[in-house]
Amino acid sequence: MISGKASAIDDYALFLDFDGTLVEIAERPEAVVVDPVLPQILTGLQARLNGALAIISGRPIAFLDQRFAPHRFDIAGLHGLEHRIGDELYLCDPEDHPRLRDMVRRLDESVKHKPGLLIEDKGCSVALHWRLAPQEKEFALAMAHAALEALGNGYRIQYGKAVAEIVPSGAGKGNVIERFLHQTPYRGRRPIFIGDDLTDENGFKLVNAHRGLSVRVGRGETVAQQRVGTPSDLRHLLSAWATTGTLPFHEASGT
Repeated sequence: MISGKASAIDDYALFLDFDGTLVEIAERPEAVVVDPVLPQILTGLQARLNGALAIISGRPIAFLDQRFAPHRFDIAGLHGLEHRIGDELYLCDPEDHPRLRDMVRRLDESVKHKPGLLIEDKGCSVALHWRLAPQEKEFALAMAHAALEALGNGYRIQYGKAVAEIVPSGAGKGNVIERFLHQTPYRGRRPIFIGDDLTDENGFKLVNAHRGLSVRVGRGETVAQQRVGTPSDLRHLLSAWATTGTLPFHEASGT
């Protein structure tokens, strides 16, 4: 997969999903483990790309900052509902979503007698996980659809691996990557987005439209141009890029 071509620091802007991409997916969202060498790898790439590296995740920024501390990266959380570029930080206020806050309480009540179903309250969104209770998938999906109908306009369901997340309709990784590409140091660079899930597909589409490189980690139908086997494989590729300066992916045809 190594292209053998050294990349200039102003050639690329790198956008990276978190769960299932940089780190292995955990059974419970809070149990995710960051490889101790990952922050150093990302810091090296951040320097090599002259700052044009960002984490693009469905997690809240506060959660990600805690996992990467004391290292600090440009970042987008909650599928783009909040983001930070340099010192400019925009956060989503849960109090702006009173109907959603009430719905979180109702969902918590609904799963009390369903062991293994998890409600992940992210403040401005809420995720229903059935990874620990695959037999409850249809129940979880029915709950998500009923919740969406009750919330009305302004929200949508974002599907992922054993999860359905109710998010404000403006959320989307493609939208926030587009926003980054209009700001320094990302402006004028060819975007690379690496993800692993349905939540990343609109990011792949956006990057493809910008004649960038899209890479999917793992199996599954995708519009991504290239594929990497596992998060561990990706960490090795990123480490090699940080060390040698050689882009570890084939450049997209026609670029």
